[in-house]
Amino acid sequence: MAHTPSALGFLLLLYLNLVSAGRPTGQLFSSPDTTCFPSAGFKMPSSIPSSTDNWWCSPDTEYAFLGFSYEVTACQSASKLKSDFADMKNTFGSRYVRLYGACDSNDFYDDIVDAAWDAGLGVHALIWFGFNGGNQWMARRDSLVYSLTSNPKAKFVTRGVQFGSEPLFDNVLPHSELASQVSSLKSSLLSVGIPVTVSELAYGYQERGGAQDVLDAIDFINVHMLPFFSVNATNGYSAWPLVETDMNWFIQHGGGKKMYFDENGWPSVTSPSVQPNSVNALASVPSEQGYFTVLDRHCEDLKQGPQGGIGWFAHIYSDSQEVGYGIYNTAGQRKFAFNPRTCC
Repeated sequence: MAHTPSALGFLLLLYLNLVSAGRPTGQLFSSPDTTCFPSAGFKMPSSIPSSTDNWWCSPDTEYAFLGFSYEVTACQSASKLKSDFADMKNTFGSRYVRLYGACDSNDFYDDIVDAAWDAGLGVHALIWFGFNGGNQWMARRDSLVYSLTSNPKAKFVTRGVQFGSEPLFDNVLPHSELASQVSSLKSSLLSVGIPVTVSELAYGYQERGGAQDVLDAIDFINVHMLPFFSVNATNGYSAWPLVETDMNWFIQHGGGKKMYFDENGWPSVTSPSVQPNSVNALASVPSEQGYFTVLDRHCEDLKQGPQGGIGWFAHIYSDSQEVGYGIYNTAGQRKFAFNPRTCC
């Protein structure tokens, strides 16, 4: 359904474009260090290294814009993955791609690995629980573990594995069982040195009594930051207090662990599955742009987070993957100017 922004939305869009025009954008890519993966200037080797020693950039450098969430239910072809990942890297300065959804085709994660290697992108992989219950996630877990431990390139592009999405909020497992699954997966991936986390809302932890056992078990914290659904939501440009509230909850309870905003955005349209909890919440293109502008303007504040600062992903790469959240529309055109800083 076509969406027509309100007059307020047009004024907000004009303001945001003026703000963007007044500062350098887009080319403030990540740390000038070119000796570690996946920094902006890093050159992928012609052959697979013998070890990941001194391979990864320090988490202390991973703040500000990191990349995109990317929905894979379509089981994109190897060529499509390579094209999209190259665009993320070359057009936007992405360092990572965070997977969303699931493709259950054999060897699909190997295609992800190849595309990420070619583009010079790191991957936040995902074990998808879905929305319909069942135990299919177990087969996905086992398939991913096989790829990660048998594909020689996998450990060089896979920064971590997430259980998700929102397993606590959806109550797919008791939090004690989820913590146990995290610990078990960490043991399975110990030989390849890939850490494990859970992709979750602050509210998902809070409604399970804090689920401190899960927070203690995970290696780093992947935060769902979706302030559009707050009962206090208005528009994307006014969302910082809502972001700050959830961010501070994780800082308070996270034990100093590294944090990323992974499923992170504001919709440009509503849909049957995307409905606000505030009558004042505005879904519009200017509001979506405004949300990312807020994060960009608060780069220095995010940099004060644990272990060198908080990095964020844009959810999601294209409206063809999840309507309303894409940076690209379904025709493959950018919905607004998007040139976030990757350092500050």
